Amino acid sequence: MEFKENDIPIYIQIARGLEDNIFTGIYKEGEQIPSTTEMSVGYSLNPATILKGMNLLVQEEIIYKKRGVGMFVNEGAREKIKIKRMSSFKQGFIEPMVKEAKNLGFNKKDIIELIGKEIDHEIRD
Repeated sequence: MEFKENDIPIYIQIARGLEDNIFTGIYKEGEQIPSTTEMSVGYSLNPATILKGMNLLVQEEIIYKKRGVGMFVNEGAREKIKIKRMSSFKQGFIEPMVKEAKNLGFNKKDIIELIGKEIDHEIRD
């Protein structure tokens, strides 16, 4: 996990990093994730900051606490993350793109054709 100096609070970056690690399979469903102590030492961060990030994922039911044992990845966590990211992608990219395309006078066929050409370009590279 890498922390960038920007406007995003570190605890949110912690949550996103853990979420990425769960989504990519580094931490599997049912598996224990590193403790707040391990992470705070590893990243030289306050344990409270780590816990605040973890608690965001607990609230979203992506991870859960086992009292006295640690934090674990919930069953179905990867699917929850996928749904969350698909929604974010739609709101952050698709909706603004469609709105701008409409403003430019594009129809559905034009948009699909443009996207298809971009995909073809990316596949070739």
